[in-house]
Amino acid sequence: MPNRCLIIARFQPLHLGHLYVIEYCLSKFDEVIIVVGMASQSHTPENPFTAGERVEMIRRSLKWKNVDLSRVITITLPTLEVSRVAVHYVKLYSPPFEAVVTLNPIIKTIFIEEGYRVLEPPVLNRELYRGSYIRKLMSEGDDKWRGLVPPPVADLIDEIKGVERVKMLYKEKVPGYYVTA
Repeated sequence: MPNRCLIIARFQPLHLGHLYVIEYCLSKFDEVIIVVGMASQSHTPENPFTAGERVEMIRRSLKWKNVDLSRVITITLPTLEVSRVAVHYVKLYSPPFEAVVTLNPIIKTIFIEEGYRVLEPPVLNRELYRGSYIRKLMSEGDDKWRGLVPPPVADLIDEIKGVERVKMLYKEKVPGYYVTA
């Protein structure tokens, strides 16, 4: 099996903290599988961007950082209840991996219970680099969010009118509404 790890996140949107973890993983492993979680949800305040938009954020950011894309595998994972059964689905959607990199205690526990090595990545200012904080800034029209994401992510969000989408979603707060990706 290749020296490969797996990272699971929603990337709503991809921010500099995510990129920091991806670079950390690339320094420790030959290959990194990036799992875009909750791929079947979009157009909600918590998940405003589609799976395709998030994959594009990842790809553009890695190219911007001159990452060898042959070392990165990006997959999407539909919305799942987090349980030991979810590990089975991750294995169905992903090529083999030997380790999981996460800060999430529940994800950590279920993968350890299934026999995987789990590593906690170094943290880069979690107060600033949080999707919820970045979306809040967007919803308020505060351009400080641009300094918290890689420039290619800001460009993509501009292209898709993502700030307008986030503002509308926060204003409407449509409960339970989502569009499958």
